[in-house]
Amino acid sequence: MKFVDSHCHINFPDLANDIDGLLSRMADNQVSHALCVAVNLPELPSVLELAGAHDNIFASVGVHPDYEDTPEPSVAQLVELAKTPKVVAIGETGLDYFRLTGDLEWQRERFRTHIRAARESGLPLIIHTRASSEDTIRIMREERADEVGGVMHCFTESWEVAQQAMELGFYISLSGIVTFKKAEELKDVARKMPLDRLLIETDSPYLAPMPHRGKQNQPAWVRHVAEHIAELKGIALEEVAAATTANFFRLFARAAQ
Repeated sequence: MKFVDSHCHINFPDLANDIDGLLSRMADNQVSHALCVAVNLPELPSVLELAGAHDNIFASVGVHPDYEDTPEPSVAQLVELAKTPKVVAIGETGLDYFRLTGDLEWQRERFRTHIRAARESGLPLIIHTRASSEDTIRIMREERADEVGGVMHCFTESWEVAQQAMELGFYISLSGIVTFKKAEELKDVARKMPLDRLLIETDSPYLAPMPHRGKQNQPAWVRHVAEHIAELKGIALEEVAAATTANFFRLFARAAQ
């Protein structure tokens, strides 16, 4: 039995300063691999360095929608960066109308840039959506994101949105939020999710699952996410582990090479 953390930020300073310990705790909890996800271009070298130094760490390239004052990527730039060894995805990208307000057309244009880069590079997308699901799905359709597929990471939307994303060939990734007592709608999504479209993640260093809520998160704790999903679905933990691990390597095909 093994687990994969499909989305983390272990290049962030607090985690990067304890990489050896982090990797050791992953092994202790049967977490075999992790995908370190980029959030902007200035910090991308730290993501690529980690992936290059460790066989079981992969990388993505992209600029998060919450980063307003940061270098804007072009399609050509993202496509070129995507050629770097160990890069398996474009993102994270998407829309966030929760943290930022006002004219957010720049977010929508950045999102379109990433989808076009994914289609050109042939890599799947890692999509962030918060308080913006209608526009997110609309742009995914307009830009033909279904040609490459990807994952709706740290999913917190309704079952209807999950269905729309899956119709476009996307996986749904659940984080530690699903373990929170008040996350009833998300627990319902977890119960309904077909196993062959499901991923698990930590989004470290954020959103530590129960029983570690409030602490700094780490990839080793993705096991708790899997345990809670197994409990919600009334199935064996081994079944969740096998499905989500297989899904990871199916979606991020470069990681399986």
